[in-house]
Amino acid sequence: MMDKDRRSFLKLAGFCALGVGAKPVTDALAGSGQSPYSSKPRALEAKRWGMVVDVKKCQEKIAKDQCRDCIAACHITHNVPEIEGAKEEIKWIWQTPYEHAFPGQVDEFAQLTGTPFMVLCNHCDNPPCVRVCPTKATFKREDGVVMMDFHRCIGCRYCMAACPFGARSFNFQDPRPFIKEVRTEFPTRMRGVVEKCNFCAERLAEGLQPACVEACKEKALIFGDLEDPDSDVRRALRGKYAIRRKTYLGTRPSVLYLV
Repeated sequence: MMDKDRRSFLKLAGFCALGVGAKPVTDALAGSGQSPYSSKPRALEAKRWGMVVDVKKCQEKIAKDQCRDCIAACHITHNVPEIEGAKEEIKWIWQTPYEHAFPGQVDEFAQLTGTPFMVLCNHCDNPPCVRVCPTKATFKREDGVVMMDFHRCIGCRYCMAACPFGARSFNFQDPRPFIKEVRTEFPTRMRGVVEKCNFCAERLAEGLQPACVEACKEKALIFGDLEDPDSDVRRALRGKYAIRRKTYLGTRPSVLYLV
């Protein structure tokens, strides 16, 4: 847990990062920019991790029994609190209508309007959230995973303003009382901290697939190395038509949708 002195120091460091002497301060805070999750010998490795969502399979399962297996698995694994209300809710992966996920891409003949799409952090190849973070609490690993260091986050919410996908949540209150059963394998957060999907970096370090992928009985979520032609994601994309969210912004999302 972070004490008040540490939080005060990080806030000061964040403000300093906006000034002339910023780079030495932020470099010291960020270190090498590599996650401790990536150093274990059994860790899964990739040049660029990505996910493919098979929309037809996913929607058929949702229509059949209101499936939320991937959401439940993700949120339980990462101690995501259950807080009601659109303003204060915390979400790592969730369902949203097509027109919200793909604004400006609605086609009257595609028959996708109103259908639910699973959305999450896109782990962009060109992430704007990383550029605006004054303390480098959010950073991109060499394998493409966009990470959050909760201890460095000063709650400025610049990353939330920069993210065009609404993929980040802010803890307006202490989230811990809203967690039904705390999993000690993953850290809980505190008030004033931003959080989001991390592609299950802690599970990749153990040689495991992301919790949402493992929980999906329909195999509608496929995870793998986008740079490897023989990976599961590349095989899933082969010969299929896939779309990505808001490609016109140039962030190059690593989450693709088969439609």
